[in-house]
Amino acid sequence: MSETYYITTPIYYASGDLHIGHSYTTLAADAIARYKRLRGYEVFFLTGTDEHGLKIQRKAESVGLSPKEFVDGIVAKIKDLWRVLDITYDGFIRTTDDEHKRTVQWIFNKLYENQDIYKKNYESWYCVGCESFYTETQARSFPGMVCPDHGKPLERVQEESYFFRLSKYADRLLKHIEENPDFIQPVSRRNEVVQFIKMGLEDLCISRTSFSWGIPVPFDPGSVVYVWIDALTNYISAIGYPFDMERFGKWWPADVHLIGKEILRFHAVIWPILLMALDLPLPKQVFAHGWLNLGGKKMSKTMGNVVDPVELVRRYSLDAIRYFVLREVPFGADGDYTEEALVARINSDLANDLGNLVYRTLTMVRKFSKTRVPAPGREEPVDREFKERCLGLKKAVEEEMDHLRISSALERIMDVVGRANKYIDEVSPWDLAKTGDPRLGTTLYYLCECLRIAASVLRPFMVNTPSAIWNSLGMPEPIENYSWDSAGEWGLLEPGQITKRGKPLFPRIEIEDREPAGEKEQAAEEKASKEVLQVAEDKTQETGAKVTDSKTAPAAEDREETGLITIDQFRQVQLRIAEVLAAEKVKGADKLLKLTVNLGDEERQIVAGIAQHYDPQDLVGKQIVIAYNLKPAVIRGVESKGMLLAAKDDETLSILTVDRKVKNGSPVS
Repeated sequence: MSETYYITTPIYYASGDLHIGHSYTTLAADAIARYKRLRGYEVFFLTGTDEHGLKIQRKAESVGLSPKEFVDGIVAKIKDLWRVLDITYDGFIRTTDDEHKRTVQWIFNKLYENQDIYKKNYESWYCVGCESFYTETQARSFPGMVCPDHGKPLERVQEESYFFRLSKYADRLLKHIEENPDFIQPVSRRNEVVQFIKMGLEDLCISRTSFSWGIPVPFDPGSVVYVWIDALTNYISAIGYPFDMERFGKWWPADVHLIGKEILRFHAVIWPILLMALDLPLPKQVFAHGWLNLGGKKMSKTMGNVVDPVELVRRYSLDAIRYFVLREVPFGADGDYTEEALVARINSDLANDLGNLVYRTLTMVRKFSKTRVPAPGREEPVDREFKERCLGLKKAVEEEMDHLRISSALERIMDVVGRANKYIDEVSPWDLAKTGDPRLGTTLYYLCECLRIAASVLRPFMVNTPSAIWNSLGMPEPIENYSWDSAGEWGLLEPGQITKRGKPLFPRIEIEDREPAGEKEQAAEEKASKEVLQVAEDKTQETGAKVTDSKTAPAAEDREETGLITIDQFRQVQLRIAEVLAAEKVKGADKLLKLTVNLGDEERQIVAGIAQHYDPQDLVGKQIVIAYNLKPAVIRGVESKGMLLAAKDDETLSILTVDRKVKNGSPVS
């Protein structure tokens, strides 16, 4: 019988559409669940929606719907979002489910019978946005008596309510935390909770009478259960408590509750005390991660500063978004989302490193081994070191993931990808091919094995990329048929299997400069003026006539320095680094070579008059400098998209290269 693993996200409040911050928690849980399944665990991954409370009741009324009609629409959108992000949850619970309501009422009765609940008049400050009560001292510490998270004024509530004896269990909870240091993670959150408990716990109001949208107190229909007691109960109602104890016993206690740090006290104080009162085991761990902020501020539906993950996936692809969210922020710390950071991460890690490695490797296999995986030959120390680095990757990822260090796990993978790119530069397969060295087979085989291992360990984090890499290597069976442990084996590639180099996995992304709103019209006018000027110059080029723009014509003193250009003029020429993938002579032209070059996110063809100075095979693998934004031309019937740069004197021509490896497509400035 396989070992079980129970992981939960918080259930999301169904008051509006979810944003990328909510997706952060769920994607992290999904990566952990996928990883555990690959390790052979039987996993139950639970998520869902919290659907009761005054906030939802008011929102429904504002749009003319019943609360149930309102939340039904929100839940449908949330499930659609999880489909877009390919979230592999095993259970989706709604607090409006009949079985959940039945469990909440059973628990309320149980606590009341055990005298852990009593009734009294209550007056306090309340935030509708986060459904939280605040003491007089806490409320007055907020500027303007406004909730710091939701930006809404606190409301004064006064009603007769039921209270849960939270204070009764304070010492017992404190002892549990001290005896189980991993119970609350990270350590900073544990210290926060310990300090909070030591300040003294007050009994908790757990019912309301001022609104009706909630689960009725079973013996007092005029009261509804406080939304947080309702919500927290989902973690056990979803697995059968108390009506299916066999199922409950299979999964409880939960291995980890993943939550955002803003709801830590509910999960690390109220929830474990509630379980103690029910005489149930506590979850093994509560992990409170940081926020994925926007411009330094917490994303909030109430505040309106949110980013739509569906739009991000549409623009940048599912795997790019999954990778960014999981890689960008060390799990447990705060991070900041910006589109610039997203694009930089995609370009750096996925386009330039991973995508480039796949493309370079399969290009060399196609050129030097006729698309077939070659048989390895002799092994040098550098090859052996590279192989051992690849074989150690599985264990490194396990070490990080077993401690929920998701970002670090991806960093370990990308370190090996970076090492593979460096290995290519160290070994220079193109030089081995030129001399016919049989070690070329070793190099190419080892690179293909590295890609196979990388694809295998990327499976918890990315959905489509592992299979794409796997299939490009010509593996005989789908990646799903291979175990996690296969990533720790060497030699699973069969020499002779046919590889398939497709398009680059992650094309490099260019974001246009964003102009301030008031300057767009002026910029458009200037652009149009330049285009008209260029057309005029093209038409008068043959006669030698000079065309100028009256707005930009140089002053008399400037015209004396003939031949000089401005920095803005220089910037119009885009110079970039390109790697030569293939070179051959142009038929019928003694001086021309046709080069196929890689620019990171694209492959181009360039014609250059260097055939009398370079043999084609000497150029393969070199990184050259090209004029990137040159208008395409047809030379001897062959299209050329760009121009390489070279220096020439009376006897020698030398193409411009770089003295150390840089990423293909890098700008030259």
